[in-house]
Amino acid sequence: MPIAAKLDELGKPAWIALMILAFIVFWPLGLAVLAYLIGSGRMGCWKRGHMGRWQESAERMRGAWHFPRSSGNRAFDEYRTETLKRLEEEQREFQDFLERLRLAKDKQEFDQFMAERRNRPSGPAEPQPQA
Repeated sequence: MPIAAKLDELGKPAWIALMILAFIVFWPLGLAVLAYLIGSGRMGCWKRGHMGRWQESAERMRGAWHFPRSSGNRAFDEYRTETLKRLEEEQREFQDFLERLRLAKDKQEFDQFMAERRNRPSGPAEPQPQA
């Protein structure tokens, strides 16, 4: 599609302008452009992968914590560094706990499914002829 390629070259502002113009001209057309932008992933804010908004913010903050500026008080800086390391370790342990919890739940659901499958009759029950 040559129009989409041309708009991609111009960047996000061109797509946003097209969407606004489409809403002004004919609102269903604006909705169609918006749906296309969301569906195609043309807007970078929707390309977050599997991480949620809060997890991504936490990752950014954690990256900022690795090289904190000095407060001027060495004792406080050491305390802050130790506290942040402890919190990161607790977060890792909690994430591991959640993963184990999810795996246990999945296993329990699968085991329940298999038990129900084993206990059901193998085929439709046929009535026996009566003599």
